[in-house]
Amino acid sequence: MKKLPLGIQNFREIIREDYIYIDKTKYVYDLLNSVKSYFLSRPRRFGKSLLLDTIGEVFSGDRELFKGLWIYDSDYAFPKHPVLRLDMSNIANKTPEILERELTDEMLKHIGSEGFKINSDIPSNLFKNLIESLYKKYGQGVVVLIDEYDKPILDHLLDIDTAEANRMVVKSFYGILKSMDPFLRLTFVTGVTKFTKTSIFSEMNNLLDITLTREYANICGIPVDELDEFFHEHIEHLAGMEDFREIDDLRGEILDWYDGYSWDGKTRVLNPFGLLSFFMQKRFESFWYASGSPKFLVDLLKTKPASFLLLHDLMLRESALDSFDIRRIGAPSLLFQTGYLTVKEIMPGTGSRPYRLGIPNREVREAFNINIIAEFTESGGDATESAYLGLKEALQASDLGRVRDILKSLFASIPYQLHVDAEAYYHSIFYAIMNLLGFDIAAEVSVSGGRIDATLEMGDKVYVMEFKYRRCPPEASPEEKRALFDKALEEGLKQVAENGYADKYAGSGKDIVQAVFAFLGRDDIEMRIAAGQGL
Repeated sequence: MKKLPLGIQNFREIIREDYIYIDKTKYVYDLLNSVKSYFLSRPRRFGKSLLLDTIGEVFSGDRELFKGLWIYDSDYAFPKHPVLRLDMSNIANKTPEILERELTDEMLKHIGSEGFKINSDIPSNLFKNLIESLYKKYGQGVVVLIDEYDKPILDHLLDIDTAEANRMVVKSFYGILKSMDPFLRLTFVTGVTKFTKTSIFSEMNNLLDITLTREYANICGIPVDELDEFFHEHIEHLAGMEDFREIDDLRGEILDWYDGYSWDGKTRVLNPFGLLSFFMQKRFESFWYASGSPKFLVDLLKTKPASFLLLHDLMLRESALDSFDIRRIGAPSLLFQTGYLTVKEIMPGTGSRPYRLGIPNREVREAFNINIIAEFTESGGDATESAYLGLKEALQASDLGRVRDILKSLFASIPYQLHVDAEAYYHSIFYAIMNLLGFDIAAEVSVSGGRIDATLEMGDKVYVMEFKYRRCPPEASPEEKRALFDKALEEGLKQVAENGYADKYAGSGKDIVQAVFAFLGRDDIEMRIAAGQGL
């Protein structure tokens, strides 16, 4: 079996040491024969750095390094060009002063390695003069590769002043590239987010953004149709191991965990870090999520809890997906660009088309939801995990009374400042919990009589659930609360019965449990099931 290149971003090492390599050189060829300046946004650990290194090696002039790959047999002549590589993830950025000093030192390092003498302490001036000097020395256009360009800003999303100051530093630094066009052969910039043109790209408006371009949808990641070609030996090896023998469809289980990413709504790719980690550690786990905690995302959702209600089956226009404004942070677009949402479908139309987004796979769903619930309820990971296991056991036993009690405990731990005074808030938190457990739950299910809030299929049971919220005055007496509960529960049961919510499952052969949950606040929850259904 070929070796697994987990954590290796050096193309030459992968080829020379006989690691698995998913051939991306056809994409590189197309890039080199089109425009001169590109931008690509992809989530972290998705192959951006390896792609840049591959591009750099193509310009090294070493054709034999690519033997057996697509570009080797093409008409590309492999001319040698000077390559200037800048990885912003290695540049300290705690303050704008530190960032500017680090950029200066990085430029001076490149200048010294080439034997140039350039006197300046301004990073953009050093950058500009370095490009001009490389062009004169080698007589060829310079290739500039910038990786993780946005890290100095992303690292400070919850500290707007520092993020804004760092933005101004990198805007000035990157801004010289447009004027350097006569000296450049290719500019390729990668990052997680795409900031709005007025933020950074006003100085780099010659970049072609290929993030959502269909031709480059698979430029990073492992395409589903190449899984068997490159990993069949590893899959067969695991299938013979004791821990995996009981899995009827190991390939399907792998896809469930690590597949699901798409940037064109049609082709799908697997998360390379998650897949390679699975093969290395021989267990299913949320490796990609654990490799870098998205604390800034969770903290953002905590500051805007209502935005969490929008994340299920979300629709956004293309113009909202490929931009990001530091002072108007939109949770859905940030979650998409960072890899916690992906394109499920692109709706037909002209102009800025609507995109339907969703969570890509089980790896992201489980890890993200457990952190969301733990953070929203401030109950901690252990307490949250205990609640999950309790819910699973209660639902298997059809003990909805216990389900109610566990929900009471979870919602009671939600801080008052995070509470959203809306029925959809409780609906979404409940939906996230069920998704975390891996249950076959669907929200807003359409039936002839309307929409069911949630349905949950589990073994030989189908739960048809309706949620009702009633605003309750803080000074309400127990009797007044009881009256509000009774009214909400009766209304919910009547709605379920009159709209025939359970009819859809009448011929399924499963036991149908129709339940209504009423919420008056964080710790005021009651439940009632339809008449004739015993627990």
